[in-house]
Amino acid sequence: MGIQDTDRTLPSNRMVFELRRDRQRYQQFQQDIEASMEHYGLTEPERQAWRNMDIAGLAGMGVHPYFLPQISRLFKGGGYNHNNSDAARLYAEKMGIQQEDK
Repeated sequence: MGIQDTDRTLPSNRMVFELRRDRQRYQQFQQDIEASMEHYGLTEPERQAWRNMDIAGLAGMGVHPYFLPQISRLFKGGGYNHNNSDAARLYAEKMGIQQEDK
């Protein structure tokens, strides 16, 4: 799951890119993920992965590696970024990364 596996045509890539930059679209995503997925034309497998917060599954579909941790921030927020933040824990859990307890 490296950069060479990125599918530039995958709607999830465009969705992550735009949600990170457009506050209004991000707020809409927070309020109604289904409408956001419809707006971006996500396939049913993508939609299921988003519903399950399946970051590894999205990586396997071709989401750009840079966007993978950004997905956890879309769900858990990114205002307090550190290795033990809710977003970091979600990313580690979904990617099967063992975290040290501190």
